[in-house]
Amino acid sequence: MKPILAITASLLSLTQALPSTLEQRAQPKGLDVSGYQPNINWSSVKANGAFFVYIKATEGTTYQNPSFSSQYSGATSVALVRGGYHFARPSSSSGAAQATYFLAHGGGWSADGRTLPGMLDLEYAPSGNTCYGLTPAAMVSWVRDFSDTYHAKTGRYPVIYTTTDWWKTCTGNSAAFGATNPLFIARYASAVGTLPAGWNYHTFWQFADSGVFPGDQDVFNGDLTGLKRLASG
Repeated sequence: MKPILAITASLLSLTQALPSTLEQRAQPKGLDVSGYQPNINWSSVKANGAFFVYIKATEGTTYQNPSFSSQYSGATSVALVRGGYHFARPSSSSGAAQATYFLAHGGGWSADGRTLPGMLDLEYAPSGNTCYGLTPAAMVSWVRDFSDTYHAKTGRYPVIYTTTDWWKTCTGNSAAFGATNPLFIARYASAVGTLPAGWNYHTFWQFADSGVFPGDQDVFNGDLTGLKRLASG
């Protein structure tokens, strides 16, 4: 039998170890990367506490991330839950065309418990008209075209990545997708803040563009079981 002091010390040690373990399981950390992070030490990413990653696969219907395959296989090798994302170019082709291109070049989904549904990255245009020259109604139709095409071919609705400001400006703060598409909100602050219309909660939060992981810093709004459930469909 252990002396009382030894038992007390053991319990104290266990109690001190619990918070970090519970924090990881309650709010799994992750990252998203693109071709700007071509050489990633995935073992280090895993050791630093990552549980998931979104990797840029495509943009429009003409661009493929040249590092996608190596990034995806690297994430897989350290057992991260992973998925691909598509950077939308709504002025260049239809939502359906871009969803099809995305699916053909890394954006697919399978019910293996480790593949996240594809993500549609909606941001202000890198140049020119901030909303790609589309009216809010036309933008909502474009997003619906992409989303429905992806759903028809995978059985999953894509995650929508955006900021509240972009959503209000470019879709007129449409509430059309909250019931079907998980929300990946981007806001570099200490709190998520006001969400776009239609969503009562977010699924992922991008809270910084640099940190312990390469690329952007993300967190899942739930526990590890919930993250795996999302991957499983």
